[in-house]
Amino acid sequence: MKIPFLGNRREEPGAHDAEGIAELLAECELLRHQAARSGVQLDDTVASLEDLDQLVPRWRDDADVLEWLGNDAGLYLGTVIVRTVPGAVWGIRADGQPVIRLASGREFDVVADGHDWAASGVPELSQVYGEVAEA
Repeated sequence: MKIPFLGNRREEPGAHDAEGIAELLAECELLRHQAARSGVQLDDTVASLEDLDQLVPRWRDDADVLEWLGNDAGLYLGTVIVRTVPGAVWGIRADGQPVIRLASGREFDVVADGHDWAASGVPELSQVYGEVAEA
């Protein structure tokens, strides 16, 4: 497939490295917007997860926003884990779901946790972080 604005470049095998995938997953645009509206800065730290846990969940009245926000919350949680827990990396399951993999081989479906948090506030994002960091 040729896409004119990309030019005639050829991709080498493995060109999409883990860092590029991590940056893409870290975008979380809707969550960052919602947090900023509430005065919370998402700086990829554990403290920002604690701040998110304190937000008033105004998004729960809108099913479309709830779905997207849950996704973003899980991706943001994963971003914080990858950036702060030694040996933690993003992985993609066969079904396309992004997960966190620890050096020990344990796998965490942070997107499912993000959806649970967005819908009910449980588990708290900072609590999931603590469980993963101790694993």
